[in-house]
Amino acid sequence: MADTVLTAPPRSPLAHARPRLAAATRASRGALRLAELPLLAQVDVRLDPKGAAADAVGLALGLPLPLEPDTVVRTADLAALWLGPDQWLLIGQPGTQRDLESRVRAAAAGEPVSVTDVSAQRTTVLVAGPRARDLLAHGCSLDLHPRAFGPGRCAQTTLARAQVVLVARDEPRAGFWVLVRSSFAGYLTDWLLDAATEYR
Repeated sequence: MADTVLTAPPRSPLAHARPRLAAATRASRGALRLAELPLLAQVDVRLDPKGAAADAVGLALGLPLPLEPDTVVRTADLAALWLGPDQWLLIGQPGTQRDLESRVRAAAAGEPVSVTDVSAQRTTVLVAGPRARDLLAHGCSLDLHPRAFGPGRCAQTTLARAQVVLVARDEPRAGFWVLVRSSFAGYLTDWLLDAATEYR
């Protein structure tokens, strides 16, 4: 029987775009920072937020699962995004998805829980800098004013007609994460680069 173990290292869907993102950052003269955050661990978790497993999973991860809609709870190495009343997305350092899955399953201890590694489904683009909100507002219908979408907020929305998960980072200067499906990553990057030409 053929060996089916992957031997090639994983490759980000935007590896080819990194030089263009860096060039756009330089051309903006400090107004923007565009970069891919490749291969972040992403684990989808579904469970009863009122059940015993929710508290146990929070303890195992070292952070509580957020219960307020469209919010993010984070530690130095892990973020938990509220995606629905019984759904969260855990985002961790590259290569930690199996550990996250194991910790969640062990903590649930037989309680009904769904844990799915979705790391290959999306990549993450960092959009930061003083003009980051302006850039994103060109293609997003959300009110991105800090009073409406400030640090610690997230939303499933569209950006330039592509479905994304948008995350406002903890510090205003830290900007935003744009989680986009791998199949749309090239298109969205082209859109961001085109929109960024306004800030040269």
